[in-house]
Amino acid sequence: MDAPQPTREQLSLPNVLEALANPLRLRAVARLACAPGGLSCGELLPDVSKSTASHHWRILRESGLIEQRRDGRYVRPILRRPDLDARFPGLLDAVLANVGEIPAVPEECTTPSVPA
Repeated sequence: MDAPQPTREQLSLPNVLEALANPLRLRAVARLACAPGGLSCGELLPDVSKSTASHHWRILRESGLIEQRRDGRYVRPILRRPDLDARFPGLLDAVLANVGEIPAVPEECTTPSVPA
């Protein structure tokens, strides 16, 4: 997609943390963490309106947490885990290990990844 997003080097910790501070966006990131191929926008936050979801995608994209990939007629948000892990080692694992209290996040999505 041609939508603006920061490069790996441009990722900013304050921007990432600000994006993660919203419970809906945190839930979306947790769900994307267990869906490496991405999810459709409707699957990711099915309980919000399209305009609300679009607002959250923009914030997640502009903060560098996600990129949006075209898949035929659809655009899928993909978690930029490799970039985030390279720029802020351990951040996503720490965040995901502590999202258990957020509704609609499957338990398997909150388990930190084991580096290969």
